[in-house]
Amino acid sequence: MLNRLTLAVVFAALAWGLWTSSTFTDIASGVAVFLFGMLCMEEGFKAFSGGTLEGILRRTTDTVAKSLGFGVVTTTLMQSSSLVSVITISFLSAGLIGLAQGIGIIFGANLGTTTGAWLVAGFGLKVKISAYAMPMLIFGVLMLLREARASKGIGWILVGLGFLFLGIHFMKEGFAGFSNELDLTRYAMTGIAGLAVFTLFGVIATVVMQSSHATMVLIITALGAGQTTYENALALAVGANVGTTITALLGAIGAPVEGKRLAAAHLLFNVATGLIALVMMPVFVMAVDAISRGVGIAADDYTLKLAVFHTVFNGVGVALFTPFIGRLAEQLTVSIKGKVVTRDQPRFLSATALEFPEVAITALRRETLHLFDNAFTLIAHGMNLTRSDVTSGRDLQTLLEPKADEIEIDIGRQYELVIKDIYSANMAFYTQATAKPMHESLAQRFKHVWQANMELIAAIKATKHLRKNLVHYTAAQNTHIRREYNRLRINVGEMLRELAVLRSDDEDAVTQLSLDALKVHLADERRHGQRTVASLIREGAITPQMATSLMNDSAYAHDLMTHLLGMATALVEALDSPERLPTDLTLSADEVEAVLDRIDDEPERAPSHVEHAK
Repeated sequence: MLNRLTLAVVFAALAWGLWTSSTFTDIASGVAVFLFGMLCMEEGFKAFSGGTLEGILRRTTDTVAKSLGFGVVTTTLMQSSSLVSVITISFLSAGLIGLAQGIGIIFGANLGTTTGAWLVAGFGLKVKISAYAMPMLIFGVLMLLREARASKGIGWILVGLGFLFLGIHFMKEGFAGFSNELDLTRYAMTGIAGLAVFTLFGVIATVVMQSSHATMVLIITALGAGQTTYENALALAVGANVGTTITALLGAIGAPVEGKRLAAAHLLFNVATGLIALVMMPVFVMAVDAISRGVGIAADDYTLKLAVFHTVFNGVGVALFTPFIGRLAEQLTVSIKGKVVTRDQPRFLSATALEFPEVAITALRRETLHLFDNAFTLIAHGMNLTRSDVTSGRDLQTLLEPKADEIEIDIGRQYELVIKDIYSANMAFYTQATAKPMHESLAQRFKHVWQANMELIAAIKATKHLRKNLVHYTAAQNTHIRREYNRLRINVGEMLRELAVLRSDDEDAVTQLSLDALKVHLADERRHGQRTVASLIREGAITPQMATSLMNDSAYAHDLMTHLLGMATALVEALDSPERLPTDLTLSADEVEAVLDRIDDEPERAPSHVEHAK
């Protein structure tokens, strides 16, 4: 209700201003065109926020200094600290970077945003900037007509720059004409009251326009036209810096807890830096005067001095707070906790990740690995194996003879608690992500990740079918039937052990060649199981009822392992990695059988563990 009322008030005020003043129309149009230009630039840079940006991110944010540099450079290029903030939240939510790295990027983005003030003050007000806008618009539109994604990205950036320049031109012309109708300097305020009031104005303007860049351009053009005093412009700049945090806060609303922590760090940094600037304003003014004299800026060139001030107070904030990034990250982790829930929830999916396809697929893949981590424990317990049995170096063959200790687990209940919500969220996220146009290769990678999700669910269902008889027969007095059911447990345990490396951060740890080895092992174990059942029946070692159960449950175990293998294969196929082999170079089902035929023809059968297939 409050948002609607605020919007109605803003619309009414704008309508009144547009009706009563042609110069106000020029200024408002300039702001609108400038903001539209920023939207165009954001659209353009999204075209380059895929694998290239992700790869650069991993190489350039592993230290605090590199994170700061990344924030400075990307904000300078994109001319939007808000976009960098939203991208950083999506990276953090997807698990691509840590909280300390994200905070470093945000600090760097604050410093990078000062380049916009230099551009406008040093270039936009000194030349007829609209002359550069038209060629950019012409060439930008031509690039937009091309089909290639990169071409469209360049086109949007050029169009965005063109509109940015036009917006600055309209604002400059509007304020120049405004001086003939009204002298806004009559409303200037000095002292502490002036700092407080105009800082608040700067915050409000930035919240309304959702862009500190737009606010700074408005301040600089008003200052250049003599419509605001230098002192009040300094306070407005501080307010713009604080107001820009609203975009990060809004971007964090739908993000996981990591995104909320980053937004809090952004707010704390900007508010603290703003307070320092206000409290020490006389010191900053003297520093700006000294720097301006040193670099040859005229004493009355207040627009350039404002750019100096904007850079200095942001630079001081970065210098003061950078040494405490690690401690700040720790404190935010302790202070801002996720919801306490009895059901496990998605960790890496967020609305912001959907804006960038490469980030979206990374988030979905990581959430699928989270699902696998939960399924890993559920399946292990379903097979009466502890997680430590599987992940340790214990020889599982020692479980072949003894009676198994039953692990209490309600698979249906555990599915509800740790699987269902994540699987449902993955399905919704996949549907939303693939509804947007994307390159065919990327769409195929999304399909592979979703296939991995379905394979996992099928593996859990197979575990549920298998468990009842497995619990019964692994505690049976008949050593033969107990041994065969224990063999099923061991086979599943060994498969889980081989695939456990998927849960590591090394994406290339599981390769298609290692999965081919598992294919051979799985097919070999099935042959061996069929021969063993036939032999036990002939020898009368087990009853026909036992044999029927063993054959059915062997099929369930084979299905379980096949689905686990299918999940791993799909996740490897989803990687955008040069290490990934073409599908036609992996073993087909017929080739697997041919390998086994050669093994069977050998004088002495190889051991039944995975190593014989490698």
